[in-house]
Amino acid sequence: MKKTILLLLWIVALHPCGAQTFTSSNLPVIIINTNGRQILDDPKISANMGIIWNAGNAVNNVTDSFNHYNGKIGIELRGQSSQMFPMKSYGFELRNSSDNSINKSLFGLPAESDWILYAPYNEKTLLHNFLAYTMSREMGHWAANCRYVEVVINGVYQGVYVFMEKIKRKAGRVNISALSSTDNSGDAVTGGYIFSIDKDANAWFSQYPADRGRIQYSYVYPKEVNITSAQKNYIQQYTDSFEAVLHGSQYQDKQNGWRNFADENSFIDYFIVNEVSRNVDGYRISTFLNKDRYSNGGKINAGPVWDYDLAFKNANYCNGSNIDGWSYQFNSVCADDFWQVPDWWKIMMTDTAFKNNLRCRWRQLRAGSLSSSHLHYLVDSIVSLTAEARQRHFQRWPVLGQYLWPNPEPVPATYEGEISALKNWLEARLTWLDNNIPNTGVCAIFPADVQASLVISAFPNPYSDNYNIKIVSKTSQTVGLKITDMSGRAMQRSFISLAAGNNAVSLQSGYWATGIYLVEFTTTSGEKIARKILMQ
Repeated sequence: MKKTILLLLWIVALHPCGAQTFTSSNLPVIIINTNGRQILDDPKISANMGIIWNAGNAVNNVTDSFNHYNGKIGIELRGQSSQMFPMKSYGFELRNSSDNSINKSLFGLPAESDWILYAPYNEKTLLHNFLAYTMSREMGHWAANCRYVEVVINGVYQGVYVFMEKIKRKAGRVNISALSSTDNSGDAVTGGYIFSIDKDANAWFSQYPADRGRIQYSYVYPKEVNITSAQKNYIQQYTDSFEAVLHGSQYQDKQNGWRNFADENSFIDYFIVNEVSRNVDGYRISTFLNKDRYSNGGKINAGPVWDYDLAFKNANYCNGSNIDGWSYQFNSVCADDFWQVPDWWKIMMTDTAFKNNLRCRWRQLRAGSLSSSHLHYLVDSIVSLTAEARQRHFQRWPVLGQYLWPNPEPVPATYEGEISALKNWLEARLTWLDNNIPNTGVCAIFPADVQASLVISAFPNPYSDNYNIKIVSKTSQTVGLKITDMSGRAMQRSFISLAAGNNAVSLQSGYWATGIYLVEFTTTSGEKIARKILMQ
């Protein structure tokens, strides 16, 4: 009888702008009853949850039985700045009748107790997190799986939510070794760890300052209340060693450089997700890292990726909506922001091998999971999936066409406009990255219509002090450089080693007299390419 009364209340749930009748959905339906208690930021309160999910394409009626989950949960608010919005995000754990956490598979995902209901309130496409997590997962990394659902809390329809996994150490999530309180020496103390760079830091400070201040880390696994002194010392010393080598003169050394402490492939893929999405919070907030035991590889891995609601052109500050520019250079754009990006990425982008490998990975992904057609397919799949439910969602939350912090303007008036703006921005962003990811190494792109092995351009022209020559080389090669004035007097002779792809040669020409000079390059095959430059 009690459930029947509650179901009648849920069917006639009201929203602020008028009656909102919610009877069925093609999405799973989650119904939560807090029994009169307010959901807090902390701690979790006890509540009841039922999930209606008729597998396949069957309709989920709110009058159906709770056939996917029917039991207790502990629930709390999630988020920081997002808590100011009326639509709230929640974290919850599944519990038994004794209020102890229990593991269960939901929506076909690996069994766990902890889950998240993310509220896409100011992110009106509803899909930024889904898109970023899918990108990372298709690169071969664990990232939170997402399912779209509709939610009712205490008889009030709450809209479309993204149900997703929480970052945790476990097989099926971040699959690294477990640490117990007795794992304090030998191979056992070397992993696994999850730590982060975030706002509410509780661990150690980096020994290397960012542009504005120091970077502080947080313990994620083991939690601060569980991690032992030996484990704290180990993960801090290991991370300190990584940073020390990265800042040292031998940082590029393949055996003794930073790759001895960190997995390069994970850092490249993490970089790509943040840069494709132009994540204004990237690298500095919600930045997770993990490390397994030596016996399982034992290096720092970048990720899992997390928190992309302000990515993909959804931030009107610190160039967050720009098509051009690098997210990792946030500190030079917003030097007064308290949360800064560590200088790891700036250093890595001076590492020849990192840039070469980044170019190869970029070309590989652009031909597959990061192709425009595939990304548009992912967007269109969610547009189609949520077509019916989002009508109710935007009746419940009539935000289309309205500015919500920190939406860039102009704000599209319709959902279709939001999707069109996202696709157009994403296409332009990919093109910018095509042209600006370092074009070096074996995967460098050389103009197909050029017969010579070098393409030379000089800038600025005319010049007054230091002169830069940009060279695109078809292969790695050594070329001769000769510079003469117009009387034929040699000003400079040297040999230059070029990498395949883009190269820059700086001529320290401040002492030259005003006039015209001939710059000539000669390859080992006898090609000669010359350019005239004007010195003012």
